[in-house]
Amino acid sequence: MKDIARRFTQNPLLSPADLVPSLAGLKVACLLNPGVFRFDNKIWLLVRVAERPEQSEVFISFPILTESGTTEIMEIALDDADLIATDARVVKYKGVDYLTTLSHLRLLCSDDGIKFYEPDNYPALYGAGALQTFGIEDCRVTLLEGTYYLTFTAVSASGVGVGLRTTKNWQHFEQHGMILPPHNKDCAIFEEKVNGMFYALHRPSSVDIGGNYIWLAQSPDGLHWGNHKCIVKTRANSWDNARVGAGASPIKTEKGWLEIYHGANYQHQYCLGAFLLDINDPSKVIARTVDPIMVPTETYELTGFFGEVVFTNGHVIDGDTITIYYGAADEFVCGATFSLREIFGALGV
Repeated sequence: MKDIARRFTQNPLLSPADLVPSLAGLKVACLLNPGVFRFDNKIWLLVRVAERPEQSEVFISFPILTESGTTEIMEIALDDADLIATDARVVKYKGVDYLTTLSHLRLLCSDDGIKFYEPDNYPALYGAGALQTFGIEDCRVTLLEGTYYLTFTAVSASGVGVGLRTTKNWQHFEQHGMILPPHNKDCAIFEEKVNGMFYALHRPSSVDIGGNYIWLAQSPDGLHWGNHKCIVKTRANSWDNARVGAGASPIKTEKGWLEIYHGANYQHQYCLGAFLLDINDPSKVIARTVDPIMVPTETYELTGFFGEVVFTNGHVIDGDTITIYYGAADEFVCGATFSLREIFGALGV
């Protein structure tokens, strides 16, 4: 498989030890998949911070939020017959699925795009209400007509859906609840309207008929979504045969809307690919890369909380250069650049 990414020599840019836990008694287990945006002449990351208590040899313990916003710790004996704990990310106890970590979103900024720090007076974002008790994850950030739209994965015992918050200044946020119900995630709103309508990519899932495919939706106001169309499916005998999902907002180019997406195989290896949508009708797929454009190859991508993963939902554009910030091995935040021309070459356009 091919790889045309140019990784930062400074990778990993951020590791769990770089951030302080949000509460005493918790530790930062992983940093994942930041949303990326420009604001106040800086590059900003909205990093998913996943936390849990120190683990023991006899218990598994993990935090959950109550509906009122307080954090509680669940502790289950590893030899409990009702516990299934074969996945580092999810456990099942008495028939109910729980996440092994609780995620919130934290803001970091940088003057050079390499060294990031937590600025003063910018709040972290935590789960709120009954539909976010297992945390909020993997935020995509879209700037559209002066408003930042934050689409994120909202997780609870009721399922996994897409939540939305908006802000103009990163100090005050308006909550809009769940805009796409379970099971759905990987939602990225376009940064321009098309023919007067909002557009978004998203990923509903089916355990029986269908699969983990990328869909397109329309909205008159950015809140109420319809006219859903399935546009990109998994491919048999390919690197993306198990699931596909959108990365960040599509990039408007002279050739069409360019989307960098993630795909995974049945061995749970996550790579990045690209596809191109018609500029006036984004439901039309013009081209799609046969091979991935980025494959987990570095040690920090192969080994971590969940290895063999490169996963992005954020980038910035400078001329021909796309700088992506990505999660590696579900533990580290890293950076890499791509050339638009090289991606177009891989797409054959």
